[in-house]
Amino acid sequence: MDDNSRDRLTLARRFLEPSSPTHRQYEALRAFFVDRLPSAEAAARFGYTPGSFRILVHQFRSQPDRVFFAAARQGRPPGKQERLREQVVALRKQNLSVHDISRALARDGEPLSPAAVAAILKEEGFAKLPRRADDERPGHPRPVAADVADVRQLDLTPRVVHTKFGGLFLFLPDLVATDIDAVLARSGFPGSEMVPAGCALRSLLALKLFGNARHRHVMGYVLDEGLALFAGLNAIPKRSFLTEYSCRVPPGCYPRLMRRWFDTVSRLGLRWGTSFDLDFHTIPFHGEDALVEKHYVSKRSRSQKGVLAFLAQDAETRVFCYANADLRKDQRDDEILRFVDYWKRRTGRLPEELIFDCTLTTYAKLNELNRMGVQFITLRRRTPRLLAEIARTPMSAWRRIELENVSRAYRTPRVLDRRIKLTDYDGPLRQLTVADLGHEDPTLLLTNQLSRSASHLIGRYAQRMLIENNIEDGIDFFHMDALSSAVAMKVNCDLQLTLMASSLYRLLAVRVGNGYEAAKSRHLFRDLIDATADITIDESRVEVKFQKRAHNPLLIAAGFDRTDVVIPWLGAKRLRLVFG
Repeated sequence: MDDNSRDRLTLARRFLEPSSPTHRQYEALRAFFVDRLPSAEAAARFGYTPGSFRILVHQFRSQPDRVFFAAARQGRPPGKQERLREQVVALRKQNLSVHDISRALARDGEPLSPAAVAAILKEEGFAKLPRRADDERPGHPRPVAADVADVRQLDLTPRVVHTKFGGLFLFLPDLVATDIDAVLARSGFPGSEMVPAGCALRSLLALKLFGNARHRHVMGYVLDEGLALFAGLNAIPKRSFLTEYSCRVPPGCYPRLMRRWFDTVSRLGLRWGTSFDLDFHTIPFHGEDALVEKHYVSKRSRSQKGVLAFLAQDAETRVFCYANADLRKDQRDDEILRFVDYWKRRTGRLPEELIFDCTLTTYAKLNELNRMGVQFITLRRRTPRLLAEIARTPMSAWRRIELENVSRAYRTPRVLDRRIKLTDYDGPLRQLTVADLGHEDPTLLLTNQLSRSASHLIGRYAQRMLIENNIEDGIDFFHMDALSSAVAMKVNCDLQLTLMASSLYRLLAVRVGNGYEAAKSRHLFRDLIDATADITIDESRVEVKFQKRAHNPLLIAAGFDRTDVVIPWLGAKRLRLVFG
């Protein structure tokens, strides 16, 4: 066989064995309609089943003008590429970059991508341009570069500044009264000449106080002079500094700051209640190769890697008063005792009542609480044996009660009130078995309050879902779970900022009054804090004038319009608040 015959055979095989689906359909239909092959033979030759080939034939008969092959793409008109090549070379001789040349051609109606421009320049023998300074680049819109945060560059010359963060200045009187810079210095927080410890923490605290979500785009706020003035800087630090600063703080500084901050806000008039809601909260961890244990995440109903944080919240004021994120699984049972010891050292008395669920600690730790005289209410796990025993209890042993001061659908549950003994617990415990609360299985409450009425105890624990919701709301508003944010902080730092922000919000709420004392932080932010303002700086004072808002009269009634405090980190100028 000669070479020509071999080439013709190869081409024939290529057409008889097409590679693309469209080509295969064309050849199969051609064999059936033109070469008159039987349907079954045409289907077998091109790999179709008889049924699918009949459908293909039917579709072609319904649409005989179907296009099997795409038309060839039209190239550029002759000579256009050369004209563009000449323009590209001419523009490059003006020291324009690839992107500058592409934009110049687009303005002239001859669009050419930067990649195509680069290819032409490479063919013409041009090398890449060296990196140019900003003043050497052609003038076109570009991002504005913010100043580097440096307290030495703080500008307090007379001028007027508009800010989105006007509401933050409502916290300044209390923040000044805490003498935060001295507290941080005694707690061992690091700082530098450019960004002292007080400025760094106020920057982080400002973002914690403002808004109900972690600010993923902090870089968008670096040009807001009002936010920088709150922190005492010329510009708010970039996100890289904020993340790095939380890693520079030694872990031992946070317990010291928590103790000193607690004492300080107590002196400022923050009143603490007698009943406390305790809970564990897992902050999910999404990294790799870290010595992080798995803990239960309630919102996802599963266990996963995370950092376990213990939180104590005042039941009356909803203020976070204690937190600890340095917990391992083998330490969690003792954390309730550490909180009791912390409270005794700070206030000189034991907490009167603790409310928590069954996973917080063990019966042996409950026994220690009882010996100290601390009252508690907790749940007991519903085991199959207990449920079977409850099911055998005669109806005459139950009594129906009415819950006090509880707004809910199920207000008249059935109660089985008994004294029981438990392993590792000395003395009697009171077990309240509560049915008809809207759950399929009864609820088992354990308490050492032996004489208090069942309706009071059940009503107190009936708020447990509200307790968990309140804690969850505080965590969500102060965005403690958003560790995937651009401002990735150490958990200890984030937790301490949450405690500080929570108490500052409550001090503000107490001062405003009018029902805000028990309002959630989210409500306070919406009504009072989320406000723009114009800041006027003169020789002796900083005047913050707020926009007209419906809730301004409440702030005026609370005396904020009479504010006259010296701000040490703003050149000792006096702060004045004006409400339009």
